[in-house]
This record gives sequence, C-alpha cells and structure tokens, in this order.
Amino acid sequence: MTKVILKLGIKKRVENGHPWVYKNEVETIDGDYLPGDIVEVYNHKQRFLGKGYINPNSLILVRIMTREQNEEINEEFFRRRIERAYNYRKKVVDTSSCRVIFGEADELPGLIVDKFNEYLSIQTLTLGIDQYKELIVKLLVEIVKPKGIYERNDNSVRLLEGLEEHKGYLYGNFDTVTIINENEIKMYVDIDGGQKTGSFLDQRENHAAIKSLVKDASVLDCFTHTGGFALHAAFYGAKHVTAVDISEHALELAKKNAELNKLESKIDLVCANAFDLLKEYTDTHRQFDVVILDPPAFTKSAKKIESAYRGYKEINLRGMKLVKPGGFLITASCSHYMTKELFKEMLEESAKDAKKTIREVEIRFQAKDHPILWGYDESLYLKLFILQVY
Repeated sequence: MTKVILKLGIKKRVENGHPWVYKNEVETIDGDYLPGDIVEVYNHKQRFLGKGYINPNSLILVRIMTREQNEEINEEFFRRRIERAYNYRKKVVDTSSCRVIFGEADELPGLIVDKFNEYLSIQTLTLGIDQYKELIVKLLVEIVKPKGIYERNDNSVRLLEGLEEHKGYLYGNFDTVTIINENEIKMYVDIDGGQKTGSFLDQRENHAAIKSLVKDASVLDCFTHTGGFALHAAFYGAKHVTAVDISEHALELAKKNAELNKLESKIDLVCANAFDLLKEYTDTHRQFDVVILDPPAFTKSAKKIESAYRGYKEINLRGMKLVKPGGFLITASCSHYMTKELFKEMLEESAKDAKKTIREVEIRFQAKDHPILWGYDESLYLKLFILQVY
C-alpha cells in the first residue's frame, strides 16, 4: 500500500489523534495512487500512524479512518462504524430525530447523516467518502431502517474536493417536509430546502436548558432562525418573546412553528439585521429579562478570527446593555475558531466596556449526538455561555 511519510519536526497532531494530514506536513509519498485511494500514514521514524483516503486536490491530503494497520476499509468496516455510531446515539439521545454520524468524530471523515423521524439526510463532503456513497446508503437502510434517504450535497465544501454540488433522493420517495419533536416542541423540518441537512439539531439540549430562566420573563431572541430558542422560551412560560432574524424564509418557518405549537400570541417575529436592531434597542433603552444571541458562525477560517471577534463583541456588548439588572444573557458561538477561552475573553471585555458585572451560571456545548473527539479540536465547535448580568 502507498505510504505517506510525515516530515521531521512538525507538531505531533496526527500522532496525538488528529485525523487530518496536511500537504505541507508530508515529506514523501512512497508509491502510486489515484485520488480517493486508501493509503497508510507513517511518521518520520517509519512508525505506522493510520490509514485513510488521499486527495491531492485538497489541502487536507489524507483523512485517517483507522489507526489499526490490519483493519481493511471495506463493507464490513463501514458496517462496524455505522453500527457503532448509531448504537452510541441510542444510549445518549432520543433517536427519533438526531445526528447519526458526525464525520471525523465517528471516524467516518467527510460523512454527515441526520435523522428526521423516519427519514435520513446525508452529506458526503469529500471525494474519499463520496466514492462509498452507494455502499453507505445500503448499510444505512439495513442498520437504521429509514423509509427514505435524501442527499444534501449542495455544499460548496465539495467544490474544494473537486466534486459537484447536487441534491435529491437516494432511497425512497417522500415528502421532504416533516414535523419533528424537539424536547416538548414540534418543529417543521424542510429536508430539501432547510439549512445544511434540513435543520440544526445541535442546540436541542441547550434549548431545554433555558427552562428555569425564562418563566414570566420578557425575552429577546436574536438570530432566531426557525425559532428554536424563541419557541422553547414561550413554551416554558415567558411572558413575551421578540424573535429576530434577517431571513424572511426562516421567519416564515418560525411563524409556522409558533402556530403549530399554539404559541403565536406570545412571539413577535421581527425581520431585521440583528446588529442594527441591537443598536436601536440600546439607543432607545429597551430592556429584557433574558437576551439570547445565537448567531451563525462569523468565521470558518483562522484568518478571519479578528473580524469575527469584533462581531461577537459588538452583539454581546449591546446584548449585555439590554439585560435588566439580575437578568440573563444566553450567548453562543458555533465557530470552532472562536474557542471557549477566546469567547470568554471577549465576554469579559464586553462586560467591562458595557460597565456590567457578569456571573457565570453555566457553560454548555453541542448536543451529545455531536460527540467531541479528543485530539480533534474541530469537533468542539459549539459553545454556549449562560451569564447573569448586573
């Protein structure tokens, strides 16, 4: 098998469990290969580190799939991985709707599978995993037993791998709009037209965590998307919720979700740029018992972290000013590059500039069906701070 030999003197990321080998970390490649082939990775001392697929068209040259030299990457390999992933979810979450496979964190790099009721939404984001798509679908049908599988490969990440974007049915033919249960809330999911695989499942446990804080409260939910936090706040007893998003399409779904749960009388949906609205509310001295900030990732690369930091600071500084003394700020970042430590530093600066005292109530992360693989920091991406503000 073709050998990829790492340079001397590079950080021991791969040796410490990270599944990515970058082009600039490689000293030599011993043997011929085609894009997508399985290769073995060795350190400069010729010690075996792992086995995975190679793509010379990507900055990530090799993505490691196994650390066992004798483990063949074949149908039984994929069966074991998928069964292990699904059995884990059965232990830790309600699998009526959940993330079934979380890429590298399940040692299936480039593969995302979400389950919405009886239907699966799948992304094969890399060349190396895309070549096994037909096999993966076959095994998902056998193991998870869905009524249908839909492909959401309309993701620009695929272009970096030399793949085309497309979406459509892979198994069965079904209505791609379904209603899932999230905690005690019913929510529409548009598998064909929704974000990513159809909807976000990673805040499910965090939505439930606000229950004791929002009873009888006035709540501002910025970047509400389809209403996840807003709906839970209203259901858990908030007096009134103002839910803000810049997307009319997202708010249309949020409205349907509110009506589905008979909560429309408690939620005002506002289509606006949250940055502008936070400034307006600050200037007019509006205040709320609870302010929730759950923006999209302000950066997906390390190069843009400074501008992302400024963006997070602006909304959090204003958010703190809008919280009544003794109220709560619930603030999140879904960017891996905005680490927990950096996020905390930003919040401290924001509190100082806003002349506020903050107390940490809780720090939370993504839902358990999005497991965090030690040695692979990128798998920890969602941070949520619950703070009391004076």
